[in-house]
Amino acid sequence: MSFSELFLRNHRSFLHLLSYRVLLVLAYQITSVVVGWHIYQLTHNPWSLGLIGLAEVIPYFSFALFAGYAVDHYSRRMFGVLAGIMLFINALTLAIVSAGWISGDPSLWIYGSIIFIGIGRAFIAPTYSALFALIFPREQYARASGIGSSAFQFGLVIGPAIGGILVGWANLTTAYVASAMFCLAASAALLTIKIKEPPPTPHAPILSSISEGLRFVYCNQIMLAAMSLDMFAVLFGGAVAMLPAFVHDIFHHGPEGLGILRAAPAIGAVASGLVLARFPINLHAGHWLLVAVAGFGLSIISFALSTQFFLAGAFLLLSGVCDGVSVVTRTTILQLATPNAMRGRVSAINGIFIGSSNELGAFESGLAARLLGLVPSVIFGGIMTLLVVAATARLAPKLRRLQLHQLH
Repeated sequence: MSFSELFLRNHRSFLHLLSYRVLLVLAYQITSVVVGWHIYQLTHNPWSLGLIGLAEVIPYFSFALFAGYAVDHYSRRMFGVLAGIMLFINALTLAIVSAGWISGDPSLWIYGSIIFIGIGRAFIAPTYSALFALIFPREQYARASGIGSSAFQFGLVIGPAIGGILVGWANLTTAYVASAMFCLAASAALLTIKIKEPPPTPHAPILSSISEGLRFVYCNQIMLAAMSLDMFAVLFGGAVAMLPAFVHDIFHHGPEGLGILRAAPAIGAVASGLVLARFPINLHAGHWLLVAVAGFGLSIISFALSTQFFLAGAFLLLSGVCDGVSVVTRTTILQLATPNAMRGRVSAINGIFIGSSNELGAFESGLAARLLGLVPSVIFGGIMTLLVVAATARLAPKLRRLQLHQLH
């Protein structure tokens, strides 16, 4: 059966799953843009932007492994629904804070709310990964991953734009309420998906089950190297957290400009995801993964050296193209290399590597900006990304020589 026939046969289930993912991405991106602008308006300090990442990564890191265990052993669906409801309540809380209906320091309320965002996010990736594997056979993972990545990146494009427009044309409160509505719709999409879940697996002790997942990843050089490569690239090369400072202090634009720059990398990633869905990478996958991450680092350095708004946006778009190739390739590797019974735990471990690195990267960027200055800190991050690529190519020859057919 061709991929087109399989997609049509399973399109309703996959559409519900993609809707869940895209709607939560929209909600999260709107909140991220608005919170960054909100905090910077209050403090005018890049360090405060870095603290946003730290406030989110600590709870995410603390709950991710337990979230993977829960998805593997209880339900592949319900924890994702509950995560959407948690983010819905949290977005409404931020709306109340922005409206001034709660007394006290608004910065503290914002950072407190971000903690709950981190907890909710810990359950999203394991839910998506586990349900994804129930819809398509293994030989179609590469093409389906391309479609899923494009849908994900579409949310990354639209979310920041919606957030910037709502703040610029309306106010912070309206933007937070819009985020809450997307969260509620995401939970409904996942709740109504028609898919037969396998029976719950025996409830092994939590810590031993988590340890099993960690050993599996640690002993697989290809998987460990792919995760580590992306983690350190995002950790050092993520300039997105500093965009409010670039927009405000260097390019002298308002929140609409922030929305445009936040959307630019995702536009590039959507384009590469669509191409890879049609022409998936099978040969020399490891080589292309390394090249893509190196291109990402070079794009970030070029962005930091740009003084014109639209030129900076072009380099961010190029970084998104490279990141899209990296994401699709890494996602396909993980889907093919992971046993069905461990998808929740492996996805959670991947989330710690990748998801937490976004927030740690925001913290690192804020700290580096405080120590080195805004522009030098981003250049430093791009250079470190290139060094990480060189080290991975040297230390992980199995990844460098990987052909995807080896994992089938």
